[in-house]
Amino acid sequence: MDEELYQAFITESEESITQLNNSLLTLESNPEDHEAIDDIFRRAHTLKGNFGAMGFDAAATVAHAIEDLLDEVRQGGLDVTPERMDLVFEGVDLIVDILHDIEQNGETSIDTEETVTALRVAAEGDGDTAEDDSADAAEGGADDGAEGDDEDGVEDVGDMSDLVDGGDDSDADGDDGEDRPAERAQHIDAARETIAAEELSGYDALHHVDVTLATGDMKSVDAGLFLDGIPDDVTVAGAVPSLEEVGEGAFDDHVQLFVADADDTDTVAETFGGLWAVSDCTVTDVSTAITRAGGSLGDGGDGVREGAAAATDGDADADGESETAGSKDSGPERSIAEVKSVRVDVDQLDELHELVEQLVTSRIKLRQAIGEEGASGVDTLDELDKISSNLQNTVMDMRLIPLKKVFDKFPRLVRDLARAEDKRVDFRVEGQDIELDRTILDEISDPLMHVLRNAVDHGIEPPEERVEAGKPEQGTVTLSARREHDTVVIEVSDDGGGLDLDRIREKAVSKGLTSKEAISALPDEEVFDYIFHPGFSTNDQITDVSGRGVGMDVVKTTVEALDGSVSVDSTLGDGTTFKIRLPVSVAIIKVLFVLVGDRQFGVPIKYIDEVARQERVDTINGDEVVVHDDRVYPLIRLRDALGIVEQPPEAGMVVRIRPEDRQVALWCDGVTRQEEVVVTPLQGPLSNSEGLSGTAVIGDGNVIPIIDIGTLSGSDTGGTSRMYNEVAATDGGRID
Repeated sequence: MDEELYQAFITESEESITQLNNSLLTLESNPEDHEAIDDIFRRAHTLKGNFGAMGFDAAATVAHAIEDLLDEVRQGGLDVTPERMDLVFEGVDLIVDILHDIEQNGETSIDTEETVTALRVAAEGDGDTAEDDSADAAEGGADDGAEGDDEDGVEDVGDMSDLVDGGDDSDADGDDGEDRPAERAQHIDAARETIAAEELSGYDALHHVDVTLATGDMKSVDAGLFLDGIPDDVTVAGAVPSLEEVGEGAFDDHVQLFVADADDTDTVAETFGGLWAVSDCTVTDVSTAITRAGGSLGDGGDGVREGAAAATDGDADADGESETAGSKDSGPERSIAEVKSVRVDVDQLDELHELVEQLVTSRIKLRQAIGEEGASGVDTLDELDKISSNLQNTVMDMRLIPLKKVFDKFPRLVRDLARAEDKRVDFRVEGQDIELDRTILDEISDPLMHVLRNAVDHGIEPPEERVEAGKPEQGTVTLSARREHDTVVIEVSDDGGGLDLDRIREKAVSKGLTSKEAISALPDEEVFDYIFHPGFSTNDQITDVSGRGVGMDVVKTTVEALDGSVSVDSTLGDGTTFKIRLPVSVAIIKVLFVLVGDRQFGVPIKYIDEVARQERVDTINGDEVVVHDDRVYPLIRLRDALGIVEQPPEAGMVVRIRPEDRQVALWCDGVTRQEEVVVTPLQGPLSNSEGLSGTAVIGDGNVIPIIDIGTLSGSDTGGTSRMYNEVAATDGGRID
């Protein structure tokens, strides 16, 4: 099996299943939504056809059984009930299991009989249940799109012999074709440049094949099956769009092929008319047409236009020969759409991203060298800066993917959790078009799932408790995203019972995480942070979903590993909001270089609120703080935090961190400059070092540690200073 086709099948099946789930959820909440049920049938039918075409009849049979049950619903024979929807979702989950089995093993041995039988019993009274599922699955892909295509009636591009040779302008449907020659000429004009590029005049015989493909949701899979079906002994001399674009699904259901050195028109029509997903196929011998057009249709198309005019005036010969396979309905012409996007291999994209990182590093070194040797190359360097920055921005944009890719799978998760716990939940999603770097998007999926599980399981109360509290029976969980500068903020909110601060304090003390006195002095937001400790849970009742304290620590660890932060705000009785802040992209960031003794460290600019000279330092409960706009910022002296024992200068600078990230202020000896750097994460034993997130190589070759705002503590426990010393000892702290 072609690997590219196989991967496209897997990817597009996953996307179709996600959309099928969401349409089923819409139907469950509103059984009168006809658009939802129509979409369900389209996607189920497409899944059935594509699984069948790829030879995986088990999944195709399940999809067919789902269709049977929902057809009874659509016809009014059955009502939409939670129990029936549970059964349908069970069938969808089985298809997911089969798909994962295929992805891992290349085949599947999962038994579907029990689920298929249950679906068919539920659909009892549907007269189609005895139909041969395998045969139906095999034919399913093509007829999905065929029903509606005749309305669009893509006009034949291909009767070239009629246009040029003046042939009979009638077609297989008996249309008089009064206005068709001029329309055809316009279609041929659209293909002229491609035809010229292919130099079609070099062949002894040439046939134009005008194909309409009835593709479903998995367009590239259908197209791939169509292309794979073309016999090896058939020479395709040209195509509009190109065969590569067709294989990627970048076409408007209408493909023009030019087949060279074929025996005759009937043979070509029989070959292409029987291929996968072909709903309409017109074949025309255009060998003479090319000759009369001056050797190639790309020479300007005068011969074509003259032929069109002649055919319109009625001066037609009968040299042309045309054979039609399938049905043709006249309709508005459709020009060949410009391709707006292409699929990019992930490995190639990662390689390009790595090259950009190297380019940025080299640019930094070059600027340092030119600054030392004089300004003669500054103009050239400025030009390099502009080019590399544009390239960097383009690559970063290429890596951005809408949050919808992750958000779309959560409605089903919330529905199943609520159903299992007999709760009523209104799940709302906002900002799903906000984009994140692909790497971050892949990593954030599981943490968001943990937070949503907690919102439904711990947050939303049972209906009777909500009514007693004066709330509506149905709770609300909202998943939202918004862009703030170079950061994406994702929030998960619920209107449930909220977090009990006193209960959190008791648990923290009982688990030995802190003392009663210490936690009593903490502000509420810091008390909430204890829920992110491993094994911490205030829920005495363990459920299948949660209650073991496993998950929230993973959320914090994963988010911070992505250079993000997570916080929680809650009001007892009113609900809870988890806020996750993430960088839009990774690796290349702007940092402020700060001095601690004679050493430099980098502080990410995105966390900094203000840099100022600070003369006054106050003390609260023995801890140093600075006050700004009535806000109290605990002070972290970087010398102490990083274990640097050199004598500090008399004056220093304070770098105040944005309160939404972490309400602290950093004391340093001075600041030098800000610069864009490539950050390399810490590896091996150093990867868990608190206070430092990675390193960056600057222009002079020195390795600069990057401070991790989230894990930096007020005093060094030994790990951070040891890590810094190891970095500094590597090649003398330089990379040449």
